[in-house]
Amino acid sequence: MASRVWQHPYVNIFKHVRVEDWKKSTKEGDVSTYTDKTLKCSVFRIRGPVPASNYILVPKSSNHSLGLTGRHFYLLFRPTPGKYFVVHLDVAAEEGQVVRISFSNMFKEFKSTATWLQFPFLCGAAKDSVYESTAKSARHDLVGPAPSMVRWTCLMMDLQYTLSVYLSRCHSHLKSVKLCANMAVKNMFTSDLLLDPGVSFSEAKLMGLASSQGTGPMPRDMSFPVAKGTCWHDLYDYIRFPSEGAKLPFDSIQKDCPNPVSGCVPTQKIPMREEPRCVNISKPLPRSRTPLVTNIPALGVVSTIQNGKASNEDWPCHSDDQHQRESAGSASHRLTSRPPCGADDGGVHVYVHPEDDLSSHREGSEEDELLPDPILRLNRIIGFGGATTKCALWTKSGDAVVYPCHAIIISMNMSSSQQRFFIGHTDKVSALAFNGNTTVLASAQTGNHSVVRVWNYHKGNCLAMFRTHAHSLSSLSFSFSGGVLCGVGKDSHSKTMVVVWNTLNVSKGGEVTVLAKAHTDVDIHTLKVAFFDDTRMVSCGRDNVRLWRVRNGGLRSCPVNLGEYHSLDFTDVAFEEGNSADQQLDDRTLFASSRSGHILEIDYSRVGIKNVRRLLPAQQQHTHRREKWTFNTGPGIAINSISVSPSFCATGSEDGFLRLWPLDFSAVFLEAEHEGPVSLVSVSADSLQVLAATSTGNLGYLDVSSRGYSTLMRSHTDSVLGFSVDGIRRHLTTASCDGTVRIWNMDSLHQLYDFMSEDSPCSVAFHPSQQVFSCGFSSGIVRVFDISSAKLLAEHKQHRGEVVGLAFSPDGEFMYSAGSLGSLTLYNSSEEDHHVIRVLCNVVARGTERAPDALTLSSDSRCLAFVGPSEYIVTIADARSLEELLRVDVSILDVESTSLDSALKVCFSAASAGHLLVATSANKILWVSTKTGRLLREVSKVHKHQCSSLAVSEDTQFLLTAGHNAVKVWDYNMQLDVNSQMFIGHSEPIRQVSFTPDQLGVVSVGDAIFLWDFLAHPADSLSDSRSPLKVSYVSPPKSAEVSGVLLSSGMPRQTAPLPSSPPPQLDISAIDRVDQDALGSLSLCDDAQLSPPVPLPASPDSRTAISFLKVTELANSSPLNTSQVDDVELKRNKPIRPDCYRHFNPRFKTSTLDQAAVAPQPGEEGMRLKAVIGYNGNGRSNMVWSPDQGLFAYSCGCVVVVEYLHTGHQRHLLGHTEEISTLAVTNDAQTVASAAGGSSGTRSLICIWDVQNGACRNTISYHRGTVQSLAFSRDDLFFLSVGDFSDPEVALWSSRTFQLLSSVSVSGPIHDAAFSPSAASQLACVGSQGAFFCLIHTHGLDVDLKVQRVNTPEEVGDVELTALCYHTNSILFTATNRGHVCAWDVNTQRCFMTWEADEGEIGVLLCRGNRLLTGSNTRWLRLWGIEAVQGMKPGGEVSIMENSGALVVLEQEIMLDGTTVSAAFDVTMDMGIVGTTAGTLWYINWVDNSSIRLVSGHKTKVNDVVFSPDESHFATCGEDGSVRVWSAPSNELVVQFQVLNQGCGCVCWSPVLSSSKGSACVAAGYSDGTLRIFRLASSEMEMKLNPHAVAVTAIQYSANGRVILSAGQNGLVAVSSPVNGTTVRVIRDHKGAPITTIQCVSKQYKEFGLEGNEMWLAASADRRVSVWAADWLKDKCDLLDWLTFPAPAYFEDDGPPPSLAAFCPADPSLVVYTGYGVEKELSYYSLAKKQVIKKIALPHWATCFSLSDIHLIAVGSKERVLKLIRSSSGRFQDFLHHSDSLQTCHFSPSGKLLFTVAHNEILLWEVQGL
Repeated sequence: MASRVWQHPYVNIFKHVRVEDWKKSTKEGDVSTYTDKTLKCSVFRIRGPVPASNYILVPKSSNHSLGLTGRHFYLLFRPTPGKYFVVHLDVAAEEGQVVRISFSNMFKEFKSTATWLQFPFLCGAAKDSVYESTAKSARHDLVGPAPSMVRWTCLMMDLQYTLSVYLSRCHSHLKSVKLCANMAVKNMFTSDLLLDPGVSFSEAKLMGLASSQGTGPMPRDMSFPVAKGTCWHDLYDYIRFPSEGAKLPFDSIQKDCPNPVSGCVPTQKIPMREEPRCVNISKPLPRSRTPLVTNIPALGVVSTIQNGKASNEDWPCHSDDQHQRESAGSASHRLTSRPPCGADDGGVHVYVHPEDDLSSHREGSEEDELLPDPILRLNRIIGFGGATTKCALWTKSGDAVVYPCHAIIISMNMSSSQQRFFIGHTDKVSALAFNGNTTVLASAQTGNHSVVRVWNYHKGNCLAMFRTHAHSLSSLSFSFSGGVLCGVGKDSHSKTMVVVWNTLNVSKGGEVTVLAKAHTDVDIHTLKVAFFDDTRMVSCGRDNVRLWRVRNGGLRSCPVNLGEYHSLDFTDVAFEEGNSADQQLDDRTLFASSRSGHILEIDYSRVGIKNVRRLLPAQQQHTHRREKWTFNTGPGIAINSISVSPSFCATGSEDGFLRLWPLDFSAVFLEAEHEGPVSLVSVSADSLQVLAATSTGNLGYLDVSSRGYSTLMRSHTDSVLGFSVDGIRRHLTTASCDGTVRIWNMDSLHQLYDFMSEDSPCSVAFHPSQQVFSCGFSSGIVRVFDISSAKLLAEHKQHRGEVVGLAFSPDGEFMYSAGSLGSLTLYNSSEEDHHVIRVLCNVVARGTERAPDALTLSSDSRCLAFVGPSEYIVTIADARSLEELLRVDVSILDVESTSLDSALKVCFSAASAGHLLVATSANKILWVSTKTGRLLREVSKVHKHQCSSLAVSEDTQFLLTAGHNAVKVWDYNMQLDVNSQMFIGHSEPIRQVSFTPDQLGVVSVGDAIFLWDFLAHPADSLSDSRSPLKVSYVSPPKSAEVSGVLLSSGMPRQTAPLPSSPPPQLDISAIDRVDQDALGSLSLCDDAQLSPPVPLPASPDSRTAISFLKVTELANSSPLNTSQVDDVELKRNKPIRPDCYRHFNPRFKTSTLDQAAVAPQPGEEGMRLKAVIGYNGNGRSNMVWSPDQGLFAYSCGCVVVVEYLHTGHQRHLLGHTEEISTLAVTNDAQTVASAAGGSSGTRSLICIWDVQNGACRNTISYHRGTVQSLAFSRDDLFFLSVGDFSDPEVALWSSRTFQLLSSVSVSGPIHDAAFSPSAASQLACVGSQGAFFCLIHTHGLDVDLKVQRVNTPEEVGDVELTALCYHTNSILFTATNRGHVCAWDVNTQRCFMTWEADEGEIGVLLCRGNRLLTGSNTRWLRLWGIEAVQGMKPGGEVSIMENSGALVVLEQEIMLDGTTVSAAFDVTMDMGIVGTTAGTLWYINWVDNSSIRLVSGHKTKVNDVVFSPDESHFATCGEDGSVRVWSAPSNELVVQFQVLNQGCGCVCWSPVLSSSKGSACVAAGYSDGTLRIFRLASSEMEMKLNPHAVAVTAIQYSANGRVILSAGQNGLVAVSSPVNGTTVRVIRDHKGAPITTIQCVSKQYKEFGLEGNEMWLAASADRRVSVWAADWLKDKCDLLDWLTFPAPAYFEDDGPPPSLAAFCPADPSLVVYTGYGVEKELSYYSLAKKQVIKKIALPHWATCFSLSDIHLIAVGSKERVLKLIRSSSGRFQDFLHHSDSLQTCHFSPSGKLLFTVAHNEILLWEVQGL
């Protein structure tokens, strides 16, 4: 810390090193000083024709370092006019590596390596000069010599940002600076402050800029002189890197617009706040310009007012170009607005450069990006080879294989098939090499500019990159230590060049240097470094085998004396393995293979041949049996590769055989035949596996011990032309230039089928539902195949040229094909023969450039679109008849282009959007209306090259494009600042790209098949505040409005944002032309209100614990009308859920949590959660019990309940917002883990709880779907989480830090997982694909999870394994979905026994000692004795129960009330707790065979919950037909009344009367229209009434208990007698609208002019409330008031919110109402004044509310928020403890307790008050 204090606030570098003394610095070449007239001070001038020979270097020696830690580097310099300059900064990173950052105006583009960043520099010019004006519009050749009017420049470079973004390094300090010719330099300095050179000290003081805020003015000795009254920015340039705007060229250093804060503010003017105003764009824009609305200053923006108008200099200045940021294979495009140019009389005219991509209206200054970033993640690649199939490497552990696939290097895990990628090469990888311990990987790429990269294999990062000065680099070899790397290639004269590099320090950040190199005329095919000596190598090639050695900086070689074998063509060399004690280091045998079949054994030390053998074809006997291979006579077989282990030798030969020989080559002892020549063989380090590659693109390995062969990867041998996806079966079909059509499994990457033809395939298409695909060929033939039967269904020859388009309609009824000579054919695909319906000629544009997807179908199967009949026309036709519907001419003449624009690709968006996207030859994408043909939007410069493919997501949120070698994902609406992300990896042009049918992935094909994960969720884009504004209207507006833009013509536009140019008039044959002046006048107002009327803060941080709602006293006021924002519900396809109950299935919800709601601060809550009633039977393993520590916890909704069994007291762990799926507890019972799904499409949340204090210690958000299972290891060191079927991934975490240690993805769902009870490194999982035995390997800090999958035993049939548990360390029990239990030997991973334990699916399996517990969906809980199983020795066959005697014994069984979902027992299995789907937790005691209900709850939706008048009990009712009565405060179930096959919709208590003490009754209404009265004392039904013919929706006793008022779904209110059950009266006033509320109160209402002692009200769904006066003794019931609340039409799908009403407890003359209306509010209506006297605004529509005597209101909403409001002040608090929308809430009569209900979650609150 002390070393940094002296460097604050800045360090003058020239002064620090005393540069003029040249002791600590050095100069070279023409370096002099002169007095600059502009700066009026002495400066250094560096001149010279060669910048590298004329420079100033600080410090003098590379052994010294400046050690300057300042984040920002400032350089004060002026480039020499007409010359080039270079600046080098050597910056040290905290990782120890030194990175050189260079910038120069001679660099044409940005380049980077692991140790060097090169930025192009764009020189500025003097203000108003010719160069400055032309530079603003120039777009090409921006980098070059400095202009003649170049100015003095202050350059600020953020070193910390540069290292972090471009290299992911942490900045440490500046080591050295090298200033090279040609430039003049005043000084340079470093600082942690962001200094502004355009602000003087006095101005900074006025602005409040201070160093404590990280900013300030430039130091006086570093500032440039500015004359009084002039502006700094008019004289000098200020360049910041990174800049605030997007610039071309990408990643360049260039001048930015001045910051408004640092703008030149005249001293006589005072900054003042600008009032909201309207900016009129009143004049029509030229056709060649694009209208663009720039950011208008909002309220609170400081602007300078001149003559009553805002100065243009105060506007934010941005660039309109695109900015491309490449990081980890992705890039983003930033589309921002330009500053306005000039002003006129009252209006601002905005002119934009024609190359701007899109117009955009955005409010605020934050830059909005396409999220998430990255939006794609490369998951799998199908492919092998590219430049070579002779490169594939084993890792030392043998668990992974590394191989190239064109420009990407892939590491594939052998067991899981999971792939890791090494991305960075720009051309095909031609060579790979590992060091001895396989920690460092080297790779070379082919081409004229061959590059070598060195990687850290385990971390995956590039350590170094360097050019080889050779092309066609064909071979690499690492020394065993990794200190020496050798390479072979060709020099510029095509001579063989061998280079040896020093890589000793590359892992520590050191540079790679050339040790030696040599040029030779001999041919070298392979070169390898000797494993015993880093300085020795051996090579082989045509006519030679040579030994090499590095000595004294030279590389020398000597040939092996080959004698008569000197003319052989040698293909590979390998050293003898092993080393005896008396063996010299170089006393080795060298094996060399040849194309003639010879294998030479060479004595390395004597440089001579020891032995020669030859591989010959087998001699054919008369029986045509092949004999063993020998080396005797006959023609030889070419050997392409040889690999030697200590015990055997492997050869790969041209005849396709991999052969294993003993070292004496006496005979083959193992061989494997391949489909093509074997190009590579490699023996693993443990000699147990042999890797083999073929020239036909196959990669596999032979297991020597089991003699089994496994294929790792198959590949096309040429470019992939097109593909199609079968979304149902997840199959992928591809057509390739290699003449094959192949079908792949997208999960396993296995090749399923291979179709070969003499004709070349061009395009393929899968049927949308059947297992059928069609293929078009270059001859014009279309063939249709049935995959399941491998049968050719149809063959049609309707085209003369190549088939360029092939597609099925989404409904599967029709098929279409297009030919390269213009023909279009319609087929009937509903018939097996796919007969032709219609053929049209000359309708499709001729040529093959639009293949393979020249046709596109709309999602509703109604329209077909294609380019034709010419390349300038796009035609939309009826998909059933091919009749032309619309023809659009896209040949819009660009004023800057001399050629017409033609269409390349077409693609429909979703049918609801009505858009057709057209990619054009001018590198544009056009949005065209499918109804009118009108141009709606256009984006230019989509790719550097033409767009080759495009696709739109089903939800029309995202656009996918491919251009050359890159894939881009775009925001479909183009309304962000950063509208796209770019992804690289392909080494050849991409032929086709598309979303997978489930929208969860992306497929791109070209050189190989790339499978990407699509990481965006539709819900993300919907909830994002940056999504396009959507406005609906309460009343018809006077003029059409779209996103705040008023169109003067009044014509509503259906698409926003605005088009990027005035809509050109396309040639449209189907509609009338639209007036081009319709968009000539636009009016924009920046203070338009589009938000709800309730002023909720935007961020949680700005919100206090207690907030206020708007309370309006309405004595003389009326409500205001505001428009509301539409909600759009997006649907996406999901993977198929497994058909077994053990897999967690979250309850379907339509509600989403309000993210703006914030819970009150601890200690300030107006109420606290007192109890949770019930248990979530929908969870899985969501109950834990530790009998020794006394911990008992379970979940209900999103709450974890910790209950103390001896007292019944509860503690609640609150942190989830979604339904909790599962729980886990550590063995010491100190930590509990809970998992719940993510909200709004986010990842699942795992919370780690400290049991003692209830605090959340940690959270994990990793799995994309819900979490299926959690588990802690026996020693509590590891923690396991398992994703559900949508993301079946097993993740291993550290239990101390909860950092991810390892993860493994599997192809099918996993249902259960468990750690071994005795071996902490062992665990197992079971699922749809069988059993997975896992082993944890720890290597220092690295932890690997090795997984071995074993299939389900054949004896149990086609089943899924659903549950598991360990018996001992060596025995594992698993259960199936058909009731079997299987016993496995963990060591051999074999099932040795099985028996049928149940008739249904077993979902719970628990083992304690010699007892096994099974729980199933047949409701049986069974206890088995398994003592004999442990002594059973696994045999050769699986023992089935009938044949294995009494090995297991059924000891006890019990039937519960539902399917078993969780269980926990003590160590002896005598007692435990079991949870069922009925929402019950049972205490089970096997000793006395008893069961006790511990926790009980409703299984289905709870419709009502009410307190008894004396608060001693409460009653609940639900859709399951039950009425349950509970005691308070113990919350124990007293009695349950069950009615079968009916739902109970409402319940009420009889009032407490002095005459009826002890005779409390509960009345309930049912879905069949009946009422039932239950008496609590007798626990029996007392009476059944039938007053309704439809479902009862509300019920209430009168205040005196003499009658029961009930209401039905049809709006009729019945008054019934609880004594005799007769219906006294029927009130029909609300007929036709369901009644939602009935309430009765005692009230003398003489002031209303009526006599009586009771009032009651009824509210109906049509927003009507009736208030009645009643005297039931006199049989009087009169209407007192009738209220009707107006509302606009409701257009949502889910139905309007309910209409609710209640009497105010403090004053029954007030009726409180809420429901759907003009505003979201609570209305207080006075029965005396006959008007609404008060309103309380609400942020959401209320779904329930309740009033208490202490002026509190509880309001529930669909957004899962419970709001407690003080009615007098509007003060409120939000409580977020429910996982679904609230449907019921009720205060207790005293107001001290509150019940809230969401589905079946019942929460009891203790109210403390606000």
